[in-house]
Amino acid sequence: MMGKKERYFAPLIHVSVEELVPQDHFYRHLERTLDLSFVREFVQHTYAGGGRPSIDPVVFFKLQLVMFFEDIRSERLLLRQVADRLSVRWYVGVRHVTQGSIPSETERTRRRFFGSRAYLAPKGNGNNSMLLKQDAAKAL
Repeated sequence: MMGKKERYFAPLIHVSVEELVPQDHFYRHLERTLDLSFVREFVQHTYAGGGRPSIDPVVFFKLQLVMFFEDIRSERLLLRQVADRLSVRWYVGVRHVTQGSIPSETERTRRRFFGSRAYLAPKGNGNNSMLLKQDAAKAL
């Protein structure tokens, strides 16, 4: 007799993302190696003194690094990666992702730091070093 597996997902109890991401994972290595403590001081002048709290600038830069390393070209695809991959959630430091949280916040933060449509991308000569590119209309 052919069996049939019923799909049932019981809630995970007492399981942390910390336990689920392997110790030798790339993003763990990146977290240990790359010190982003300078970011808040670097961008402090771009923030107002009051108002609604923004996305954490360190989280924003980590999201940009994920976009670079995963070769993601839109915030919507980034949202899917963060929602789907525990290792990326661990690196960024978020438990869950809402549908509109990343695209709108990162676009607003990118404009604050770099102007319109700036992103990290590999250089054209084939090596993987990063540089800040701006859209073609702004470069003219």
